[in-house]
Amino acid sequence: MESDPERRRRGLEKMAAVYGWGDVVDGEGDFFAYTVEHLFADVWSRPGLSDRDRRLLLLGVLVGGGDHDVVPIQLAGALANDELDAEALREAAVFLAHYAGWPAGARTFTQVEKALGDHARASGDGA
Repeated sequence: MESDPERRRRGLEKMAAVYGWGDVVDGEGDFFAYTVEHLFADVWSRPGLSDRDRRLLLLGVLVGGGDHDVVPIQLAGALANDELDAEALREAAVFLAHYAGWPAGARTFTQVEKALGDHARASGDGA
């Protein structure tokens, strides 16, 4: 992939904003380039949906598809950006359990509780 420096800069900024990171270390290779220059510079930056909306859709797809390894990253991003609070995340787990299956919802609930605890500790609000 031929890299576009301006799209890459915008993509890195959007990726950092989506995940609540201070900075994103630039990476190498086509996969990273497509992730930054297309997914974040273009798709996550389109009008019509808020980042919160996109996050909820993504969480639904991940849980419904059984891709629980990526869920904690999305939960942390939602909390870091104040897109979803504890009540909303717990409610999302209950809702998803009814559509993605009870085991998926239970696993999501466990991941939500861990993310809430991690976020509270990181922000100095918890043990």
